[in-house]
Amino acid sequence: QVQLVESGGGLVQAGGSLRLSCVASGSFFSLNTVAWHRQTPGVPRDLVARIFRSGATDYSEAVKDRFTISRDNAKNTVYLEIKNLKPADTGKYLCAADADVGGDLRSFWGQGIQVTVSV
Repeated sequence: QVQLVESGGGLVQAGGSLRLSCVASGSFFSLNTVAWHRQTPGVPRDLVARIFRSGATDYSEAVKDRFTISRDNAKNTVYLEIKNLKPADTGKYLCAADADVGGDLRSFWGQGIQVTVSV
């Protein structure tokens, strides 16, 4: 099993910035694609950013200018930096990862962490 734990969220003012972290632990050979999703009550979760094993990144159109996803493979950690926060960024951010577990590629989800942007 793989556990994903997000941290770094909280209440921030519009215009500020923060960095979310997703730390993977457990028994696995490697993390492949890792993604950040966002969900709000009554709204389906959406993919905001993902990073591949190679380091290549992919962003949704809405966030590509302000969000930066990165990874530190040595620490099994993926980050999401958000600049110039807007109220629309408010939501629960969940980390999802594809991991090689015992030779099988499996998907895992973190519990999510709340980001609330005040005005």
